Amino acid sequence: GFSRQIVEILNKHGVSFSTFDIFSDEEVRQGLKTFSNWPTYPQLYVAGELIGGLDIVKELEASGELDTICPKAQKLEDRLKSLINKAPVMLFMKGNKQMAKCGFSKQILEIMNNTGIDYETFDILEDEEVRQGLKTFSNWPTYPQLYVKGELVGGLDIVKELKESGELLPVLKGEN
Repeated sequence: GFSRQIVEILNKHGVSFSTFDIFSDEEVRQGLKTFSNWPTYPQLYVAGELIGGLDIVKELEASGELDTICPKAQKLEDRLKSLINKAPVMLFMKGNKQMAKCGFSKQILEIMNNTGIDYETFDILEDEEVRQGLKTFSNWPTYPQLYVKGELVGGLDIVKELKESGELLPVLKGEN
């Protein structure tokens, strides 16, 4: 019950956290009591420092201090903006530069690799939240998705059209 309560409080405040099941390792369970000089569970740590148990967390919540002490989970939209702007040219695809995991991604990699332009990739198969969220964020329902300087260029069909018209290099260089 106490663990459930502390998890509910942390979730309510949008705190980024992970958990460790103390029942899964008796040595850790007993050792942490000695290490922390705190005899009960749950125990909340921030940046490796013991904050306290449920009673302390409730006091911090009541005083408003919990929000300043605990790291916030990054909002999906902020995370997507950060990923899109990770490099001047970002390709969201199934797989990565070394190995495409679908035919469309393979085709766009071939085109990109022939441009000589440096780019980064993000494997959408590794992160379902990004995979679904980016479709909504960009209002583009399919992958791959190519971004230049944070702006959506489009998918494989658009990239093929730009290549055929001779506009791909200027677009990748951010000249358009």
